[in-house]
Amino acid sequence: MEFDTLAVHAGSHIDPATRAVTSPIHLSTTFERAADLSFPGGHNYIRSGNPNRAALEECLTLLEGGAATAAFSSGQAATASVFQALRPGDHVVAPLDAYYGTPKLLREVFSPWGLEASFVDMTNLDEVRKAVRPNTKLIWVETPSNPVIRVTDIAGVAEIAQRAKAHLACDNTWATPMLQRPFDLGADLVMHSTTKYLGGHSDLQGGAIVTKKQDEMFKRIRLVQVEGGAVPSPFDCWLLLRGIRSLPHRMRGHCENARRVAEYLASHRAVEVVHYPGLSTHVGHSIAQRQMKDFGGMLSFQVHGGRAEAVALTERLALFTRATSLGGPESLIEHRASVEGPTTRTPESLLRVSVGLEHPEDLIADLRNALGSR
Repeated sequence: MEFDTLAVHAGSHIDPATRAVTSPIHLSTTFERAADLSFPGGHNYIRSGNPNRAALEECLTLLEGGAATAAFSSGQAATASVFQALRPGDHVVAPLDAYYGTPKLLREVFSPWGLEASFVDMTNLDEVRKAVRPNTKLIWVETPSNPVIRVTDIAGVAEIAQRAKAHLACDNTWATPMLQRPFDLGADLVMHSTTKYLGGHSDLQGGAIVTKKQDEMFKRIRLVQVEGGAVPSPFDCWLLLRGIRSLPHRMRGHCENARRVAEYLASHRAVEVVHYPGLSTHVGHSIAQRQMKDFGGMLSFQVHGGRAEAVALTERLALFTRATSLGGPESLIEHRASVEGPTTRTPESLLRVSVGLEHPEDLIADLRNALGSR
């Protein structure tokens, strides 16, 4: 079945009670128990299960081509569940360039707990190999990466993980299952911040871990989900399923708009460099061509003039909103270094852009006015 069809139908079922085409929202926190002490409806309490969450997990499993999914209340909760599924003394290899909350979790939450972590340039397979230790249990990749848009060879890292008998987890938030299939490239786990492209409307928060097989690692992730209780609300699950139905068409628009914006920025003399894997000049372009169906809606660029000019540029824009997050219909721009704080590795001249679904000529005109003729 083609992805477009899956996005519309996965996890969607006619309501047996009313025959409603759109699934109802099940807000109940508890479910009736039968006289024989069973739960005939399949659910007993909202933390351990809910019809809307079950439908969402079914949908995400089908979209990624996995075996099961655990949905969470945020992308950070989903990421943390993977680290919590490890043991004190286990070792994680993680990327230097990644969403800043991921290394923050490892350094500030799980390192004191006893987890060991090494941070490397994931685009350099030799560095990844050298970082592996006898106690390495997990390699975490994020591709394309946030915010410098580096591209990691998933299949290459998967080979290293398999030799080390470690799990490979891939943050697939920016690519989505429409553009990139980590399981086909050797990943064991896929993480999504469903807040972003999967939700697609900047109106919900969520996360998910999809597993290639229901092994001991995933059983521990499921334990963290249910017993830890960081689960999404029924309404957020319902909103997310609604958003996924339009994902294929939205992603085509995001990709086309991002390509045109990237090409324009790359031609402007006020711009020092554009980070977008769809440009042939991007160092990861050939890998992205090999493992992605398209190049996504995220880009970043650096301007001449450093932090002062980068911040000033955002003030001259009319259509791009200065805001965190990504994946919604509106275009957003953000000075990442100031968000990430004093430990940031992000260049001060860098602006991260979530290219929305406005007409690309309007976006380019807005940038042209802000950049001027310098």
